[in-house]
Amino acid sequence: MADTNLAVSQWSPEYVQELSPAAQKIALLYYLSYLCLGKFSKLERIVRSRAVETQTLFGSSDATLMKCVLTSDNLVNTLFPMLVIAVEKKKPTLAVKMLGKAGDWITDIITDVKGLVQRYDSHNTDVSSAASDVIQEKEETNKNKAKQDQELKENEEALGNMTQLWNDKTKEIVEIDQKISSKTKEIQDYVRSITETDRDLGIVAAFVPFIGAIIKSIYDRVKDPDQVAHLKALEAELNVLIAEKTVLKQKQWQLQLQIIDWQMKVARASFERNSIPDPILLDKVQKSLSQIHGILVDVLNFWKDVENRLDSLKQKTFAGEDFLEEFDTFKDNFIDSIQKAKEAWRIFAVSCQQASVIFRLQTKDAYKFLEINPSSLSEEEWERTYKSVKKQLEEIDRPQQRVTSTVGPTHAAQLRQTSTVRPGLE
Repeated sequence: MADTNLAVSQWSPEYVQELSPAAQKIALLYYLSYLCLGKFSKLERIVRSRAVETQTLFGSSDATLMKCVLTSDNLVNTLFPMLVIAVEKKKPTLAVKMLGKAGDWITDIITDVKGLVQRYDSHNTDVSSAASDVIQEKEETNKNKAKQDQELKENEEALGNMTQLWNDKTKEIVEIDQKISSKTKEIQDYVRSITETDRDLGIVAAFVPFIGAIIKSIYDRVKDPDQVAHLKALEAELNVLIAEKTVLKQKQWQLQLQIIDWQMKVARASFERNSIPDPILLDKVQKSLSQIHGILVDVLNFWKDVENRLDSLKQKTFAGEDFLEEFDTFKDNFIDSIQKAKEAWRIFAVSCQQASVIFRLQTKDAYKFLEINPSSLSEEEWERTYKSVKKQLEEIDRPQQRVTSTVGPTHAAQLRQTSTVRPGLE
């Protein structure tokens, strides 16, 4: 025979009330994770999916608990009283039929609860897997960041080297310009020395401003081969310097083109590096998901406890079934057993009602933050929202804060976290 001393006091509203802070923590931790994933689109989708699944599970939890409440009410207010009347009027066949009906109802909700336990178990595995995905993403992000840092460093070094070569060529051009200027002056001085002894050449030098034209005139007029040879030697030296300058200018231009190319590479590497989100944020996401996983274990244990208590209530309900075989002798014992079962189901219904309210509140308001794109927040908005969520998390376990509350931001334009405080369930 089943244990007739079910410890229903453990399923008092105070016991169920532990669900409230747990449910609030889950939503707030999801919110923190979601905020930190603004630039991690892949992980943002994963966390969003897990949060929606949790919200859906909470909705199913509310529905299942309400089914427990309705079933309990039907047993307490309808079936058990009719069962007692059937026994009192000595109708064992009707009593057995009613017990069968009660068995069907109880089996039905036990099946629903078992299914919910399996869904929570599977969901908890998914949340744990999401935490592993975050760890993997963090490792890949760190590798990519290191790679981009190295690439940027190499590109900046190459750009620096090219710039230095360009500066060196510029200095060489300045130096050769000085040599060209000096050689030009040397030629001008020599031409002047020649024209001082030749009146006609002096007139030409006075009216022809370009050194090339003067030299051509001198070649046409000067008869002294030594003067011609010296002048040609000076001209050749000047032409060498000009040729060297031309080569240097070409090299300088090629370096300039390479500098432009490396500048683009540095800009691209810098952009790609800056586009990689800070992996430090993933530490917070990982910790949040791990905490959610731990809390979901508690919620899963709650549902396993519901399942166990349903089994116990089922056994209590049928504790007096054997009395029907000796109907007249144990009629009073059977009625007493049903009255005890009735009280147990009544207390169970009250607790389920309390838990249903908690799950319903979280399902309704706690996940409105999913309507916001975290990457659209300005730095100030992000910081304000993050601090607000953290503050609510810190306040959950304070004695004066042991209340059921809704969690969620206001309209996206305001982007603030709000909390609707409701009286504690007595």
